Amino acid sequence: MKKAISITLVLLLGIFVGISAADVEKTVFGPENYSAKKKKDHKDTFSTAALNDATIVLGKLIVMNGGPDKKGKKQRVKDATIKINGKKVLEPKDFNKKDYRIEIAVKLQKENTISVKIKGKKKSYITVQIDYEVGPGGPIFSGPQQYPFVCRTEKSDLGQPLVDNHEGFGIPVYGEDASGDKPAEVSGYCKDCNTFSRVDYFYRSNVDGYFYFLGDPSTPPADIDQTTTSDGLTVDYIVRLERVTINRFIYSIAMLAPFDHDAKHHKKKKKKDEISWDTTAWNGKLIYSFDGGVAIGHDQGKLKLEDALYDDALSMGFAVAYSTGNRTGVHYNLMLGGETAIMVKDHFVDRYGKPKYTVSVGGSGGAIQGYVYGQNHPGLLDATITAYSYSDMVTQTIYVGDCSLLEYYFDVIAPMQGDLTFGGFAFNPYLFPPIQHIGSILPRTWIEGLSSSDTIEHPIYFPMTGQLGSTECIEGWFGLTPLAMNPLFTDVGGLDQFPDDVVLGVKWNHWNDLKNIYGVDENGYAPAPMDNVGVQYGLQALKDGNITIGQFLDINAKIGGWKQSDEMIPEGYPFSPENEIQHLVDGPPDPADFDPWSIRNANIALDAFGVAPRTAGNIGAMNAAYESGMVFTGEIDIPVIDFRHYLDPVLDMHHAQQSFATRQRMIDGQGHADNQLIWFAEPYYDMTIQAFSVLDEWLYNIKHKVLGEGTVANKPATAVDLCVNVDGHLLGAGPKAWDGILNGGSPGPCTNAFPLYSTSRIVAGGNIKGDIFKCHLQSVADAIANGVYDSIVIDGATQIRLEQIFPDGVCDYTKGDMGLPEGW
Repeated sequence: MKKAISITLVLLLGIFVGISAADVEKTVFGPENYSAKKKKDHKDTFSTAALNDATIVLGKLIVMNGGPDKKGKKQRVKDATIKINGKKVLEPKDFNKKDYRIEIAVKLQKENTISVKIKGKKKSYITVQIDYEVGPGGPIFSGPQQYPFVCRTEKSDLGQPLVDNHEGFGIPVYGEDASGDKPAEVSGYCKDCNTFSRVDYFYRSNVDGYFYFLGDPSTPPADIDQTTTSDGLTVDYIVRLERVTINRFIYSIAMLAPFDHDAKHHKKKKKKDEISWDTTAWNGKLIYSFDGGVAIGHDQGKLKLEDALYDDALSMGFAVAYSTGNRTGVHYNLMLGGETAIMVKDHFVDRYGKPKYTVSVGGSGGAIQGYVYGQNHPGLLDATITAYSYSDMVTQTIYVGDCSLLEYYFDVIAPMQGDLTFGGFAFNPYLFPPIQHIGSILPRTWIEGLSSSDTIEHPIYFPMTGQLGSTECIEGWFGLTPLAMNPLFTDVGGLDQFPDDVVLGVKWNHWNDLKNIYGVDENGYAPAPMDNVGVQYGLQALKDGNITIGQFLDINAKIGGWKQSDEMIPEGYPFSPENEIQHLVDGPPDPADFDPWSIRNANIALDAFGVAPRTAGNIGAMNAAYESGMVFTGEIDIPVIDFRHYLDPVLDMHHAQQSFATRQRMIDGQGHADNQLIWFAEPYYDMTIQAFSVLDEWLYNIKHKVLGEGTVANKPATAVDLCVNVDGHLLGAGPKAWDGILNGGSPGPCTNAFPLYSTSRIVAGGNIKGDIFKCHLQSVADAIANGVYDSIVIDGATQIRLEQIFPDGVCDYTKGDMGLPEGW
């Protein structure tokens, strides 16, 4: 049903052929013609844009012998010797007069010398050129690339990006003098933010455990630490870090390299166009580190050393791959992210060979990538460790979109009507002070489903009142409504480098970030799948006796829904100061323009029946979300360890229920979830090393068919569900650890130790999977007859009111998602 793109298929079809950083000005030396007339060596000097003298710049020596035509063949030299920085890179044995063009991978420095010695007839000559190594620019299958696109190479300590145009597209690139200062003269512009490959060395200190730049690996400092790899090899903790751009994002490959300075340890080069690297301390296995956060694209992302130098993995001898294109805090386009991961892994294999296995590690958005790429791209990952996971991003918006609507009801509507049931804080601009603390905030969980607390500071109200109380809707999701939904709001910095009309031409929301998936209307807006038609908020709270039928009716009449993207207006305070384009869309921020709910972009105006309209999602967008693989449907045939610290009591957005939402999707999608382990720990006991160990054995078993065929058959005895306390003491393990959550049995030991909360849609009658964008509808009369309200008496007047609130009917969650594509 889903569109899986196999990495093996991608490579076999040669999709990478022709994919390059188009139009990048990457020549660093030449082209220079050298004639055989001169008997002495030809000598020249040239500089690269390296920021450090010790940086190794990766390049390509291109030698063209004579010319390609008949006349040129007669002008070819017999042989040549070329040295760069005193080392031979081309020798007579590499020469063949039949070859017009020779390419050799070379290592460069900040300042370089080149000497050329030629043998041949007087009129014979060669042309020498040296280019930077630049990674492939993409795309493969993700569609047209975004513009504007903010470059972060300088913020990543990689210097200016390379010029790729002279027409003014992108950011200006300046000429630099010998000291690295940038004169005012613009040498060109960069639209796609590409830079060149480079290698630097770092070591870990045994004093403070931090990594530091290492200029010369052959002379390690006194405080260098040592590490013992999973293969039992004890070495100096020296890391080789390669950085460049692939698919416009900055990637890194880190690997233990204590012997890079010693040529005898280097692998034998397979071809001239390859640089030799030491892999003695590499255990042959690759960790791909995926990262989290929330962002809406148009940004290259900054590569931080702490992201690239993943100590847990490097210390054991793993190679570590990372890309800013695989950080959801840069963009949340998982088609683009999957494409980037495929390209980075392809580069790794080309550079170092195929790893024994590839395991992804990532938290939050990084965990989502593990699930989604594991589903969409068979062969990319062999296993995944998903920390603080959700099933995917797009189905989170189903219940997260309810948060601000409900908080507005609790903060404003209910208190103004005299209903203080839901506690917390009441806002009334006609009173002084306008914000009042009105009691325990815990009843909000009845409706929102998510956790709440009377002992945690509300980010807006605590500074104003000094009173405690908040909810996960606030602590976890506050501010994400404007970021994800409002096309007139963005927190992407650096946009002042682009013309105003270019910036204002972008629709700054999540849906338009994925417009290659969702498409756009005639005005350039991507449709949104968000929908709450027929949703009966608080249904379970009504049945549990926590709220009255009057409160239930009032909430559902006045909750409203979000406006469509083209109807939205600039945000109010406190979001306006965070808006990078505020000055372009609405002038200076005004603290009096108070709207922490973004309610100005909701439909809350009541009709003649006293009912606010709901939001109808776009069915085409829902279909596209499924068909593009943005929805995790549960089909993933690799080992998964879903690990999280239990953070529900502190109102963290990474609530525990999500692990089981994913498990149920796997059960429904592939018939079982036997390849998924769920591990919980009290904060902050770290189980990463234990997870590595379990997966190492599991993957060995799969490869060697130790216990049979396939993933599930080869589970080792240690691959079980479990939970531990803060000291790592086992609280429960095995097949009954989580009983009572999905199977209806008596609660298991882990179920009791870590109670789950819910979501607004589960409270409204939805399933634990959380994958219903738009429910099928049933009439109110049918809902009463079908027992939707259990023992709650729905009299004639109540039925009439329900029919006014829900003229098209209420949700029938037993029928699944109306957003599923036909045939799924």
